[in-house]
Amino acid sequence: MKNHRQRHYRNNLRIERDNAALYDSLAGLASDHRLGLAYRRIADGERANAAFWEGQLERMGVAVPPPRIGVRVKVLTWFARRFGTEFVIPTVARLEHADHLPTPVDRERHRDHFVESPAPDTRGRHRTRSGNTLRAAVLGANDGLVSNGSLVMGMAGATTGDHAILLAGFAGLVAGACSMALGEWLSVNSSREFYQAQIAARAERLAVAPEDGARSLAHIYREKGMEQDTARALADQIAERPRTVLDTLVREDLGIDPDELGGSAYDAAISSFCLFALGALFPVAPYLFLKAHAAFMGSIASTVAGLVLIGMGTALFTGRSMAFSIARQLGITAAAAGITYAVGHVLGTALAG
Repeated sequence: MKNHRQRHYRNNLRIERDNAALYDSLAGLASDHRLGLAYRRIADGERANAAFWEGQLERMGVAVPPPRIGVRVKVLTWFARRFGTEFVIPTVARLEHADHLPTPVDRERHRDHFVESPAPDTRGRHRTRSGNTLRAAVLGANDGLVSNGSLVMGMAGATTGDHAILLAGFAGLVAGACSMALGEWLSVNSSREFYQAQIAARAERLAVAPEDGARSLAHIYREKGMEQDTARALADQIAERPRTVLDTLVREDLGIDPDELGGSAYDAAISSFCLFALGALFPVAPYLFLKAHAAFMGSIASTVAGLVLIGMGTALFTGRSMAFSIARQLGITAAAAGITYAVGHVLGTALAG
């Protein structure tokens, strides 16, 4: 029991130190001075949390481990340095939620500093959109690698020639990438049409009963914690501009950004195609340069390397250790590839007579 508590406290200390180091890095890289100050305040709070866990270990008579910056912090800092702090903010928010620890310092207050950036509203919208790009990239490449890796293993199990495996691998790459692109295009357009219908219905309602707009806004602001008179005064002020009423209600009540409506369907389709194709290329690429057994072993090695990279990327969003994420990625893919290899071998043997 005591050893379990020690491990738990050390893990909590590592998380808090990583958070402090990450926010210090973001503060130094932030393009907005006020945003940098907010990150710095959060980093100070995380250091206070780390000091709490250090005290817990000392009271147990356990040596406090020296500070060490984790791989996750280094990777996120690398992305923030090259693409801006807004690019990694959603990932950091997910990690903050995953690493929620009971300490004397109010972590919800820290996340409020983090989520409610003092920068203009357009920064918040850009932050959410660009930050999810990293997660989509990892997931898209993972789909391509796992599906095409299983296809290549199935063809190899059927004891077909290298040319047949290469042809099937590239056919799977193109077909899967096209399917992903079309599915993403339809998804974004369907979302856009749904949002447009919601906005049109709200606009029609406001045109018939404009007083409903002020009442709805006042109710929203009261739920946010405003005093009744203050909420009503703010709602009445906004209600003087019908276009602003509709825009505010759409954002606050429906949770829709009328300036974006899901983003560009073509951008989503192109990125899905490229990311799926990138992942699907790992298992088939060795067959371009190698032959027979060497190509088969090269495909396995290339697939494993891709899975390791994807496992590392997945760890950025789940908050789990990279070793666990990599092992899980390898285990799931090995199971899928093993099944398709066995099925391919049985079918290849049966069809060969």
